[in-house]
Amino acid sequence: GDVLKAGDITLDVGKRLLIRGEEKHWLSPKQFQLLHMLMSNPGQVLSRRQLIRAIWDTDYMGDTRTLYVHVRWLRLKVEKDPSNPQYIRTVRGVGYRFTEPETGSPPTPG
Repeated sequence: GDVLKAGDITLDVGKRLLIRGEEKHWLSPKQFQLLHMLMSNPGQVLSRRQLIRAIWDTDYMGDTRTLYVHVRWLRLKVEKDPSNPQYIRTVRGVGYRFTEPETGSPPTPG
């Protein structure tokens, strides 16, 4: 199946399963879509508008808290220290970027 890897995390696309080290996390559909989109565009800043349009299928930008909450839930599963994220980085005033913490290099197909 389709697998994305970065650092110590693996995203099994077919199973919607996130593996970090020895931990396995099943992702909700929105969490999966968000992480898959970020990992599929490594190093690229994805705007809040791009993410909301792609994942929630809307252009409504009146409340971006839903996106923020989903990013927070993902960080709890992806990051060793969710308060100091290394994979899912906030680009202030724009959106989010996915990077591999040790090297800053993009995820590799598995």
